[in-house]
Amino acid sequence: MPERQRRTRPHVHRNQQRRPVHRFYQALQQGDYDTLTGMFHPDFVFYPQIDSPRPGAAGFIDAEKKHVDAFSDIRLTVLDTVAEADKVGAYVAVEGDQGGDYYGIPHAERTYVFPCATWVTFKDGKITEKRAHYNLADIMDQLTAGSAA
Repeated sequence: MPERQRRTRPHVHRNQQRRPVHRFYQALQQGDYDTLTGMFHPDFVFYPQIDSPRPGAAGFIDAEKKHVDAFSDIRLTVLDTVAEADKVGAYVAVEGDQGGDYYGIPHAERTYVFPCATWVTFKDGKITEKRAHYNLADIMDQLTAGSAA
């Protein structure tokens, strides 16, 4: 194989892995849980924090609906991705206007914005693991103090 092909092949592979991550966040933003479920491998596990596994699509949807449903006009913007082997890291900006109760904080028409780092692992073209890391205390502070960072 010529040297040029060896260099470009991994690059193409990484780009192909990034597309499903962008589609994943578009579907989540739209609350399209059927599309999300179809993206998951049968062995899928979601880790909303480092030591709290939620197996299966139902575990993910239960956790994420608390975030998505409490905010009208939620916006999930993938700012950057990195890919290697079967993993894609994504840096995502999450913005929204509070439209409902959120972890006991009543609706107060406040806006929030926070960064979220995720790590997605693929197997057989499907998402087999998703890890998310964000600062819940920062979100709570923005909603109770009314500040948008």
